[in-house]
Amino acid sequence: MSRYFSDQCNLTGVWENDLGSQMTFSKVDKEGLLTGSYQTAVSVSGDPVNTSPLVGYQQKNNQNADGPTFGFTVKWASTATTTSFGGQCFVDQNGKEVLKTMWLLRDHAEKYNEDWKATRVGTNVFTRAAKR
Repeated sequence: MSRYFSDQCNLTGVWENDLGSQMTFSKVDKEGLLTGSYQTAVSVSGDPVNTSPLVGYQQKNNQNADGPTFGFTVKWASTATTTSFGGQCFVDQNGKEVLKTMWLLRDHAEKYNEDWKATRVGTNVFTRAAKR
């Protein structure tokens, strides 16, 4: 069972998933507003994607149990696509912070009858990126 500790699960910082994508929460204000950027390591086209802005909210957790829930949206800089993430921070049995997320990606559909293929859903697990 994971436990949340007051000095952990502060979302500010750089996080990386198993695919090598990095997100940076540069600020979490007192109301829970998240701002930052996302650099994906994957794309459907295979072309590099520019670092893109993200904005969202973190819910405060007052029960000192598992870590905060949060949600944010990435406005992709070089495509007509947006992705929304929802997740929660956990501290695993080894004391490591883990962000478990689910995402919903919406691509631009060229035609009304092509709408069916414009939405994808998936999951990512992020850990703090190693300092370089």
